Amino acid sequence: MATMAKRKKRRGGTATLAPPSEPQVRPGIVGLGRQVPPGITRPPYIPGGEPGPARSDMVRTADEIARMRKAGAAAAEVLLLAGEAVAPGVTTDKIDEVVHEAGLARNAYPSPLGYRGFPKSVCTSVNEVICHGIPDSRPLAEGDIVNIDVTLYLDGVHGDTNCTFFVGEVDAASAALVKETRVAMYAGIGSVRNGSTLNQIGKAIEQHANRHQLGVVREFIGHGIGTEFHGVIQVPHYYERRANLQLETGMSFTVEPMLTLGAPQMYIWDDDWTAVTVDGRRTAQFEHTLVVTEQGHELMTVTPGGECAADRHA
Repeated sequence: MATMAKRKKRRGGTATLAPPSEPQVRPGIVGLGRQVPPGITRPPYIPGGEPGPARSDMVRTADEIARMRKAGAAAAEVLLLAGEAVAPGVTTDKIDEVVHEAGLARNAYPSPLGYRGFPKSVCTSVNEVICHGIPDSRPLAEGDIVNIDVTLYLDGVHGDTNCTFFVGEVDAASAALVKETRVAMYAGIGSVRNGSTLNQIGKAIEQHANRHQLGVVREFIGHGIGTEFHGVIQVPHYYERRANLQLETGMSFTVEPMLTLGAPQMYIWDDDWTAVTVDGRRTAQFEHTLVVTEQGHELMTVTPGGECAADRHA
């Protein structure tokens, strides 16, 4: 679940640069949030929903990293299950149900549920929805693409990962967008090592996007993660000269680029969550949680066998 950079929001669908190239996604009916049994440990922002300012250290302890492996593995498993549920006619609310129940089965709390008032257990972002789409009654249609963003809170830490899935057969432009967004994520991750600078991540992503004439969304960025859902580290997915933090072993954060077929500018629906492209063209996203190591980095959001949705559904 990406954080928003400090930029003015545009709301309500009043801004348009060009006619949409795809049938626009319209909101459906949002059901009630799902219940979490009392035995599942809640994150500190529940029940109020407001996390307050980030306070945790940027560098994780060995114990925190060990727990993050478990939380990340659980999130990776749940995302794989969610991807298996994607099909024409399936509602995004059904995907929310799959994610919610699979998280509870792993004794984990779905981190988005109640976070700053978010009403559901997962983010589902279809076609031109950039991120933070709220699961609802809209059925997926043949040819859609849908990003599913899973975060679980387990044993005091969060694991955050997402993948963009095809709904049946998709057009060539959408397939290329999804493919190159995945490659861009791994290009950014590939720059991570002890002693490198944070802005090398965005540089690698932006260079790949430019080679394929794709837009890079700037309003949403990766974030520090661990005991807090969103920590103090901010990870632009474009080159930002001032983002020159030197990476140290044990730092943990997400890399989660959002690339677009058209204009990367966005506005936010009146639900205050759903971000969409201004021109109605499609967008894709992939995400991993990682920790900086002496040798490079370790992906936290893979199963114990090393699987993840981004690789299975490439």
